[in-house]
Amino acid sequence: MMLVEQTTVPSEALPVAEFKDHLRLGTGFADDGVQDTVLESYLRASMAAIEARTGKVLIARDYSWTLTGWRELSRQALPVAPVTEIAEVKVIDRHGAETVIDPERYRLEADAQRPRIVSTGLHLPLIPVHGSVEVQFTAGFGPDWQALPADVGQAVFLLAAHYYENRAAMIAGETPMPFGVSLLIDRYRTVRLFGEGAR
Repeated sequence: MMLVEQTTVPSEALPVAEFKDHLRLGTGFADDGVQDTVLESYLRASMAAIEARTGKVLIARDYSWTLTGWRELSRQALPVAPVTEIAEVKVIDRHGAETVIDPERYRLEADAQRPRIVSTGLHLPLIPVHGSVEVQFTAGFGPDWQALPADVGQAVFLLAAHYYENRAAMIAGETPMPFGVSLLIDRYRTVRLFGEGAR
């Protein structure tokens, strides 16, 4: 299985000004924007850590997911949530020849924890021996910061502030997730039962 992020969060979607307020940094100075790039990097690091911990994509991006076999013939859990659209499914044979699957043959089963691609017939497209299937989809709470649940947004700010205030420890790789951040995001973590998940 291979999950590849096709697009990134644009800088304008990140709440750098609000993060400055959260940190209570001074304003009105000639060099107000001098730390913007650094603050943006901490916001991105915080978002990445929370996404890795929860399996949730915060701000919408496009993904390409390649796998060599379906876990179930009629449905397959997608690797992240929430998924808003399946753009394309294509089967690739051992020689690299691609076949785009008719969208009428599958649908998205939306779910906050385990969204799935589901066959509208008896089974999902058959994957040839030594071949693979590639699913193109969009995932995320929404296109910008305002779409995030308030507690997730607060967790991002708290963790980014922790990184900012403990820069030396972060460089050394010694920054465990603060307990308060874990409390805020625990309910968003995906619980996998009986081996369910992506192959």
